[in-house]
Amino acid sequence: MVNIQHKINELLTNNKALFLALDQGLEHGPKDFNLTTINPEYVFNLARDEKFNAIILQKGLAIRYHENYRYKIPLILKLNGKTGLGHREPYSPQICSVKKAVKLGADAVGYTIYFGSPYEPEMFKEFSKIEEEAHDYGLPVVLWAYPRGSGVEESSTDTLAYAARASLELGADFIKIKYNGDSEGYKWIVKSSGNSKLFAAGGEKKDVKDFLSDVYNVMKAGASGVAIGRNVWQSEHPLKISDAVKAIVFGNKTVEQALKLIKK
Repeated sequence: MVNIQHKINELLTNNKALFLALDQGLEHGPKDFNLTTINPEYVFNLARDEKFNAIILQKGLAIRYHENYRYKIPLILKLNGKTGLGHREPYSPQICSVKKAVKLGADAVGYTIYFGSPYEPEMFKEFSKIEEEAHDYGLPVVLWAYPRGSGVEESSTDTLAYAARASLELGADFIKIKYNGDSEGYKWIVKSSGNSKLFAAGGEKKDVKDFLSDVYNVMKAGASGVAIGRNVWQSEHPLKISDAVKAIVFGNKTVEQALKLIKK
């Protein structure tokens, strides 16, 4: 069996990482983009130029665009997905195989589980198979740990900590989970993930200072990094935003110090 820890380390810089997400198009449609960012190559170039640790894609973008960046940007390939159309209990079915991910040159694979959804058993079965196959191929596995469903307190610290612990129990190497604004409580969420690498999800675009404060708080809580998208490539100054985030994640800078990089 391939040494998974070696593969995990290849996605890290001094045990931390900054991932650029471009997997939103399937679930959100084109609403997150403008005439510039609708071109995937714009975001690919940003990931390459700013030396993100990896880019996160669905298989369509990987097939049509990533080949030109294959040895320039590591790839985390999402293996499940859904649209945001309709109103139903959340379930994101598998739409890509581990074998296909290997052919596309993926450095890791990802899967979303909506913890608390009535479809949780189906997602557990799919993820379990993916985790075993991916590790047999030597690929690390990223679990999007999103509590969601009727009656689920999605942003509760206790609920998020439960999702983090469940992700560890299911075999995730990396855990992507939201930051709920509870800077002290997030320490418990990180602790609950054990020795899996926990990353905060960036979410919707927000005020720059608020966004950088979130990044600072999750890193102070012990997170291994952030997986961000819209707060970077929706920005009018994506390069400066990227530099500011890197200053916090890798340079242990304060929010005020990071903001100075944007104002230059």
